[in-house]
Amino acid sequence: MRVMTAAEIIFEVREDETEGGYLARALGYSIFTGGKDLDKLRRNVKDATACHFEDLEDAPGIIRLHFVRDEVLAR
Repeated sequence: MRVMTAAEIIFEVREDETEGGYLARALGYSIFTGGKDLDKLRRNVKDATACHFEDLEDAPGIIRLHFVRDEVLAR
């Protein structure tokens, strides 16, 4: 029996305040990765997604990166 998977996977991306670069985590999956710049982050997200899904046919066809930025304003 084949299990249907989502058509896309969404990663929440934040700046790594400790070491610089970016951190990404998949929503609804145990996939975490990072990269020192956006190009490296994109490659690592693709690699981490491919590693998570043993059968590439089960992997989502679209990977979406959702960038989250925290901003603090003083009164």
